[in-house]
Amino acid sequence: MNIATHPVVASLTPVFILIALGYLAGRLQWIRDAAVKDLSNLVFLLLIPALLFRTMSAVRFEQLDLRPVVAYFIAALTLLAVSIVWRGFNRGSVVMALAGTFSNMVMIGITLVELAYGKAGQVTLLTLVSVHALILLTVGSIVLELAVAREARAGGQRAPHVLETAWSAFKGALIHPIPLPILSGLLFAQTGLTLPTVIDRPLQLLGSAFGPIALVLVGVTLARTPMAGHLRQALWISASKNLALPLLVGLCAWAMGITGLPLTVMVVAAALPVGANVFLFAQRYEVAQEVTTASMGLSTVLALFTLSLAMTVMAVLN
Repeated sequence: MNIATHPVVASLTPVFILIALGYLAGRLQWIRDAAVKDLSNLVFLLLIPALLFRTMSAVRFEQLDLRPVVAYFIAALTLLAVSIVWRGFNRGSVVMALAGTFSNMVMIGITLVELAYGKAGQVTLLTLVSVHALILLTVGSIVLELAVAREARAGGQRAPHVLETAWSAFKGALIHPIPLPILSGLLFAQTGLTLPTVIDRPLQLLGSAFGPIALVLVGVTLARTPMAGHLRQALWISASKNLALPLLVGLCAWAMGITGLPLTVMVVAAALPVGANVFLFAQRYEVAQEVTTASMGLSTVLALFTLSLAMTVMAVLN
């Protein structure tokens, strides 16, 4: 096989190009600092919800095979909890733990899995994608809000009782640009209706714009980020995301009796680099932005090797 047509290379190359273009735009000051947050809000509040709602609007409950998904999240949530405890409970540790567990499934995973494993593999991945952001980002939102309240108390500021904070965080996570459109789209799908073309087409265009703009935005921020002081933390996060998570997912799925293509797809999904949503969380909560961007860049570069390793190992085992 020509290396240029290898599924890993073919999937990751556009990501590298878009980040590089964003980096160039940032270095040349084509996008000013004041505009970066506005672009982040555009992505977070408009483009992502359009993509998620449209994706979920065609998913029926009976089409979902949840066993591989359960195995994935047992591993992911365990790693998330261990990472937070290891670093200490604060906003920064939660964001970095999310970076170590949140895969770039939409931007890279869907194309990669379809090229490598066909439609059957893509169906398995989409089952995971349908709840991936909902579960990890909802949990992340709740834990982040609890961390914010804890930091407020430590600083002598008034903070509500922990149960009140948890309930408020849960409501905030539910009425949120990530979980809300997923739930809304899933509920719409159960009606058996289809989106009219006049609605579906704009949602498709908005969703298509998410990936390029988000990755360019990462490059712009990367151009303003001194990398030298964050490489060590970025390496730990990349090791967690690219190596530890796929290993845990593989062991958990194997222990549950999952084999064959579903096992392979779950491991490959876990080995994907850090997803762009974590960067948006870091920017939204104004914490660990430099570490997050460095981790995204480093884990994406390392994914050229770690994804190849994961796919090769699964091919041998299966």
